[in-house]
Amino acid sequence: MSDPMFTDTPVSRCAYYRRCGLPAGIHPEAGRIVVKVGLVGAITMPARLGQRVRDDMLYRGCALGPIVAHIRSRRWTFLCRPDVPDDQPLFTELFRLDVAVVPFGGEIALPSPADAHTPSRTWIVPPRDTFRPSGAVVLDYLRACTRRPIR
Repeated sequence: MSDPMFTDTPVSRCAYYRRCGLPAGIHPEAGRIVVKVGLVGAITMPARLGQRVRDDMLYRGCALGPIVAHIRSRRWTFLCRPDVPDDQPLFTELFRLDVAVVPFGGEIALPSPADAHTPSRTWIVPPRDTFRPSGAVVLDYLRACTRRPIR
């Protein structure tokens, strides 16, 4: 595999991400691969909650989009369609759960071959195509996973 055409580099990884509908670029100062929220939406939450949301979506037959794990912060980011309304009561509800909708223009760091030796991000569900679930649907599953049981 010494053929340079098959070398995984930040540039080749960005090209793949773009084929999957993620307008990724290389951050000039940090050198990491990022995508800006705009054409793509993002919802970030604690990894344990993200696991519950992902498992519930799978159990109920809902298609998953890409999910990034941020290892050091123990958070997952669900990449989705940017259709979550700008709604203060919603953001207050999410804040109580330690969940955030990444604002328009915000940057999401994506896994990069530069992370190979000390990975700080990894794919839970890697991008395979341009599919992204609705952000509103991800939030519906989040709500279902965080409801208190009736006693």
